[in-house]
Amino acid sequence: MYNWEAGLSRNSFLIHFSKILLEAIIDRIGMRPFWTRSRIGWSQSRDSDTSIGQDPLRSEKFVFAHFMVGNTYPYTQEDWLQDLILASENEIDGFVLNVGVEEWQKHRVIDCFKACERLPTENEFKLFFSFDMTSISGQSQKDVLYLSSYIQTFANHPRTLRYPSATGKIVVSTFSGGECLFGMDTLEKGWAFLKRELSKISPIHLIPSFFIDPSRYPIISCVNGIFNWNGGWPIHLSPALPRSDIECPKLDSDIHHLRCLNESQTFMAAVSPWFFTHYGPDSWNKNWVYRADDWLFVRRWEWLIEMNRQIDFVQIISWNDYGESHYIGPIKGAQPNSEAWVDGYPHEPWLYLNSYFARAFKDGGTYPGIREDKIFVWARPHPKNVVVNEHVPRPKNWELTDDLMWIIIFSIHPAIVKIHTSELDDDCTSIAVDAGMTKLSHPLKPAGGMKIVIIRDEKIVAECAPIGYRFEARPGVYNFNAFVAMSH
Repeated sequence: MYNWEAGLSRNSFLIHFSKILLEAIIDRIGMRPFWTRSRIGWSQSRDSDTSIGQDPLRSEKFVFAHFMVGNTYPYTQEDWLQDLILASENEIDGFVLNVGVEEWQKHRVIDCFKACERLPTENEFKLFFSFDMTSISGQSQKDVLYLSSYIQTFANHPRTLRYPSATGKIVVSTFSGGECLFGMDTLEKGWAFLKRELSKISPIHLIPSFFIDPSRYPIISCVNGIFNWNGGWPIHLSPALPRSDIECPKLDSDIHHLRCLNESQTFMAAVSPWFFTHYGPDSWNKNWVYRADDWLFVRRWEWLIEMNRQIDFVQIISWNDYGESHYIGPIKGAQPNSEAWVDGYPHEPWLYLNSYFARAFKDGGTYPGIREDKIFVWARPHPKNVVVNEHVPRPKNWELTDDLMWIIIFSIHPAIVKIHTSELDDDCTSIAVDAGMTKLSHPLKPAGGMKIVIIRDEKIVAECAPIGYRFEARPGVYNFNAFVAMSH
């Protein structure tokens, strides 16, 4: 039901204003592409000759970002517009709007769609819903009404994602839902009922994230695809495993999910840069880390690009989930009581880094060319084994992580990379790198910082020395979040 005559129309003034805003955002964060596309307009569909039984279906490839509407209580249309522009200029094709049970969230979503109307016509940014079934009830038939209200309101909006084409079905996803039966006696019957009800408004392309054994997928015939939410992290790791299994772990859980889908179903894969959450029993009682070392964000993207022919969508987790520390957007809005480990820990350089890999994924595995020397670095703020007098204990699985900085170098020609943790002359490691991308790591030093430079022909061509970062020997709180920086 899209009819907002009182809302903002897409007129020439607003489009002009949006373009000015875009330039201001880019100038503010220095995010102009350091890469250039190697091929224009090239895409690759699925390969029929594969061990996981997938046939070529579509050439469309999309990269979306998971967006927590629950963290937008103070958002205005201007806040939404800033995020929409920033995302679209960094190879993100749309937001997956995670909505919960609170009624105010629908008003923020309306603002989001109105802000989309102010984007230039050539910007094809799309939106679709991820219904958070840990918040929304799915136990009775009447619970369908809440989900229906969202579809009814936004079904005909031009920014609502339809798939497999602009005239296709409305894409709907979920977070969880494997326990939701909607008054029926089985999962299959419950979600079939939900889909029938939603389809009375408009045909639905359902891609849920059920946390169930993938071997059950074939009996849930109502779904059009699956989202492997947990594929973004090596969640199988435990401190009891041999160190050889912990370092650079496999990130290939998608294979099992793909084997359990049929040829016509859509597969959405996850990519995420980090995971740390630190809530005590008096709150959400979530307090653990997943190992995000070993350049997780980059290695996971490399795997997805290698698997390009089997994957339709990639969903970045997340744009703004501060509570789990995997945000790649700016810190803004209303945090879910995560300020202690989020404030002062920017992640926007990950957004810029992400654009390089997202472009490669959408170009069928052809990586962009590198036209600028660039440094990316991230690290935690204190030693992993430090003991802090805090009411929330040290997070579970803290042993899995390493006290290292993780570095990505993009070099247009061979060069020397120098890594420092202090200003002392003898505190320097020099490494020769070839042209292209290089992954490096280096030990952190208590009370030290991070400084990385690229030198070529005895000249510094790129430098990253974040002044806001120190590896604290005696922190006041446990913080396993990452500080992320890049050269400018």
